[in-house]
Amino acid sequence: MANDLELTVLSKAQKWLDGDYDAATKEQVKLLMDNDMKELTESFYKDLEFGTGGLRGIMGVGSNRMNIYTVGTATQGLANYLKKNFAGEKVRVAVAHDSRNNSRMFAERVADIFASNDFEVYLFDSLRPTPELSFAIRELKLHSGVVITASHNPKEYNGYKAYWTDGSQVTSPHDVNIIDEVAKITENSQVLTGKNPGNITILGEEFDKIYLDRIKADIQLSPESVAKYHDMKIVYTPLHGAGMRLVPASLKNFGFTNVIMVPEQAVIDGNFPTVESPNPEERKTMAMAIELGRKEGADLVLATDPDSDRIGVALRNGKGEYVLLNGNQTLTLLMSYQLTRWAERGDLDGNQYVVKTIVTSMMPNAVAEHFGVKCYDCLTGFKYIAKIIRQNEGKAKYIGGGEESFGYLSGDYVRDKDAVSACALAAEAAAWAKDTMGLTLYEWLQELYVKYGFYRESLVSVVRKGKEGAEEIQRMMVDFRENPPKELAGSEVLIIRDYKSLQELNLRSGVRTPIEQDASNVLQWITADGTIVSVRPSGTEPKIKFYFGVKEPLASVADYEAVESQLDAKIERIKKDLNLI
Repeated sequence: MANDLELTVLSKAQKWLDGDYDAATKEQVKLLMDNDMKELTESFYKDLEFGTGGLRGIMGVGSNRMNIYTVGTATQGLANYLKKNFAGEKVRVAVAHDSRNNSRMFAERVADIFASNDFEVYLFDSLRPTPELSFAIRELKLHSGVVITASHNPKEYNGYKAYWTDGSQVTSPHDVNIIDEVAKITENSQVLTGKNPGNITILGEEFDKIYLDRIKADIQLSPESVAKYHDMKIVYTPLHGAGMRLVPASLKNFGFTNVIMVPEQAVIDGNFPTVESPNPEERKTMAMAIELGRKEGADLVLATDPDSDRIGVALRNGKGEYVLLNGNQTLTLLMSYQLTRWAERGDLDGNQYVVKTIVTSMMPNAVAEHFGVKCYDCLTGFKYIAKIIRQNEGKAKYIGGGEESFGYLSGDYVRDKDAVSACALAAEAAAWAKDTMGLTLYEWLQELYVKYGFYRESLVSVVRKGKEGAEEIQRMMVDFRENPPKELAGSEVLIIRDYKSLQELNLRSGVRTPIEQDASNVLQWITADGTIVSVRPSGTEPKIKFYFGVKEPLASVADYEAVESQLDAKIERIKKDLNLI
């Protein structure tokens, strides 16, 4: 006999069979109803919701899947909210998409719905990096925008990111209010389509040039070094994605003349045939680019994910091996380069700032303090970095910022992570280090560890898929709150930060201090020796993530490997303490 959940799922599925849905969709729903109750449940037990990265899910039929109907419902809800917010104005929006399967179809559906709501719509003529959508909203003074992408997720996924007037992803209260409007769309007949195609304007290469020129004008710091080392070898892979359109062009615009593409991965393909997952965080995803870098003797190996907002960087060490940097290291290098050059050029006057997230390394904080620059810590999700930029407009100057998940933004002309500019900045930093110090970027990173301390980070993601997985993740968070660890790797836990209750507890004194942030389901434990462990469920994937940060002094580069091993061993002890290995 069916339980309550199954009855609810069957009722929702029946509405799709009875409703105004296309024949192929109905056929697939009926197939699931007759043969696969588990998959039917996963497809219908809830509606897709906006998280830290917007709407994201596996493509397929159902209210919990990405398809033209869930995309349509989300878009009509967003359109209704925009009409309420900007009553009396002609609402203007932009739409972009990445290389994923169905992305163009979804983007055209979004543009059609916006146009049918009598909006002025700017639709890119083909795939584009996510940051260019953010730039377009600001440059064209639009009210909103949507990009169809599931970022670095596997090929089965697609997603939908909604942006606000400043070019950032929607934040509170808009995200919640949009969901409320989406919930009011209960019939396909409420979704407006097929009207006013003349409201759609196509954006092409001429707009790309505006974007690329703005990147160069706003962030280039060392044109002399680039001119001297313009022909250094750079291997780049777009991982079958949108970076193909603009990353090589951006490097060329900066002056680099020897960019070598990974030919097999320069093919636009939403099946991502050469990788298991198009995520530049993973070495196996970077393997083809690193191998080409080794053959070519490249100074720098760069990669971008399918929507080109995340950057992967591999550098050659003293042994000639290519080391894949983690996101903390890439962020530290790019931010250190920017702050160093701003200082050398005399552009720091105490009114500048940088931003990072609470689960990111504390090393950028130390670098910023050295240069007398304020460093903000914010919640995970680039929209929170954008929020700090928004709050400081007209008061202080943003230099750069990022998060451990391979995202960086230099300059404020975009309000999301931007791998197009980050790739150019990384290449310029490599040319500058070679020109001014005779060092590779990897050697300079080691020197930075000597100067500021050797910060070492690691991440464990525990995957728990589906409804049962989501419930298990929530139980884990409850248990950690009720039974926090007393020590980690032999060091006493002194401070617990709970970003859900927005309270910091000093375990020795018993004193509670309020945390001034937006609430989020994140826990942090800080030990007597300065170790920081953060735990948070992912907002975009079926995962709970554990972030580890440890630190030791580094007396000299000669001690690098020994201290690295010591720090890695400490992280492994912490993982054991938390029963993660």
